[in-house]
Amino acid sequence: MVLRRYLAVTGIGHLFWEILQLPLYTLWEEGTASEIAFAVVHCTGGDILIALASLTVALILAGNPDWPSVQFREVAAMTMVLGVAYTLYSEWFNVSVRASWAYASTMPTIPFLGTGLAPTLQWVMVPLVALAIAHRAVRRDS
Repeated sequence: MVLRRYLAVTGIGHLFWEILQLPLYTLWEEGTASEIAFAVVHCTGGDILIALASLTVALILAGNPDWPSVQFREVAAMTMVLGVAYTLYSEWFNVSVRASWAYASTMPTIPFLGTGLAPTLQWVMVPLVALAIAHRAVRRDS
């Protein structure tokens, strides 16, 4: 129940975030409508997989059989740290090394890293909201 709710909320959250941050990438100006649509679907799907992997690793490392009633905060914090860490790496690698995508001049970046601030904040805000909603539903149901 918690996992399904987390994935549903995180999927919706990442979809909206991907759409909202599109103008911060050059694709917004240079891409066709179908390329933009593909990017949104592709990136949202990847975000859902990253969210699932981050939560799974956090549960393996810090979880408890009674989660989310026990050690919720520890697992939530680790989930967000893992998501942010992967995002920092992925954004750097795909922008600086592979040149798979590029930031528009309007993308705020993190000093010294050059990584976009919007995707980094995405991996703080979306999992935080999704985990909070999933946790609240469990507490309400018990």
